[in-house]
Amino acid sequence: MTSPVRIPVAHPAPRRPHVVIVGGGFAGLHAARALRDAPVQVTLVDRTNHHLFQPLLYQVATASLSPGDITAPIRWVLRKQRNVFVMLGEVVGIDPASRTISLDSARRSITYDYLVLAPGGRHSYFAHPEWESLAPGLKSVEDAAELRRRFLLSFERAELCEDDAERAAYQTIVIVGGGPTGVELAGAIPDIAHKALRRDFRRIDTRRTRVILLEAGDRVLPAYPESLSERARRDLERLGVEIRLNAFVTEVRDDRVCIGDEMIPTRTVFWAAGNEISPLTKLLGAPLDKAGRVLVEPDLTVPGHPEVFVIGDAAHVVCGGRTVPGVAPAAMQQGRSAGRNIARTLAGKHRVPFDYFNKGDLATIGRHKAVADFGRFRFGGRLAWWLWLTVHIMYLIGFRNRVTVLIEWAYAYFTYQRGVRLITGSERAANRA
Repeated sequence: MTSPVRIPVAHPAPRRPHVVIVGGGFAGLHAARALRDAPVQVTLVDRTNHHLFQPLLYQVATASLSPGDITAPIRWVLRKQRNVFVMLGEVVGIDPASRTISLDSARRSITYDYLVLAPGGRHSYFAHPEWESLAPGLKSVEDAAELRRRFLLSFERAELCEDDAERAAYQTIVIVGGGPTGVELAGAIPDIAHKALRRDFRRIDTRRTRVILLEAGDRVLPAYPESLSERARRDLERLGVEIRLNAFVTEVRDDRVCIGDEMIPTRTVFWAAGNEISPLTKLLGAPLDKAGRVLVEPDLTVPGHPEVFVIGDAAHVVCGGRTVPGVAPAAMQQGRSAGRNIARTLAGKHRVPFDYFNKGDLATIGRHKAVADFGRFRFGGRLAWWLWLTVHIMYLIGFRNRVTVLIEWAYAYFTYQRGVRLITGSERAANRA
């Protein structure tokens, strides 16, 4: 009797743990990269298809760089990482009990074994959401394009004005917020108005452009040492920037900004004050700080949910008795820490508490002007400016982006011109003149 033929049965491979990462910014991207060799399937969800290098966003707003210079498609960045699936969509719901997230665009839910939440945030208008259409902030490529449009249009409309007061209002640019974004914007505008645009107009003198920086606190760059804040203030004033400290904005209209009883006629207002954390943090049922950030455990997880990590701007992290700042280097380190701790858990190892290594803080103020804080080493001027340029080139993703930015910066440095002076898009706010 012939023995039966044995047919090999293909057993399905065991399901890999599913890691869902919400947000393709610095934190989310570095979390995904940290899981490159881990036995997991990663799904990265973002409402845009690109990673944005936010520290240079203000240069798009001031017509120095184009959006493509500081962005890279997320799929392209992670193209060699075979265990990552990139999904375009916006997360609208999180259920930690069932370990699911909900997406609006695809009307679907995704289950996870581990969740890494890195959604970023927006500017806070301090209970005045109606001000956003009149004073846009700077958090996205769309924001930068809108700021650039309004910035360049202010000169175009001033050129056509017959009334001196109206012309002066168009040539008055008000920036609310004296943090790094506000200082960098304020420092870049005079150089453009006084040099790049001076010969382009016939009826206005662009050198008469006023730049007013409003800060509610008692000094600019409040997160920096007082000596560097004072240096930044002096450098800005040498550039012609008018700095108003202890200036609380009480009203923003399409033709003015009010500080108490004082009224500043202006048609161009940029907002760089405060941060508003993503509302997704409220869905976790976790303790939050006053800003809405999750008070995470030392390993960056949500209390009571060791499978949920919160990193980046959405996390309130304390290391060495100090709150970790919401800056790009910190977000990168948190992303790597979250990814590595997931891999360690799967390998049966203990998790390692997050330990922030402060590489220093840099802020540019204008041509040849910047400040650097490296703890015991604090300095400003040309050395800090060149260091700022070098560090930002190094952190840009992609060889093409680095080369393009270098060329644009060299062009601007030697010619005082700006290569991306495009007015695109339409009015966001109705009834703006």
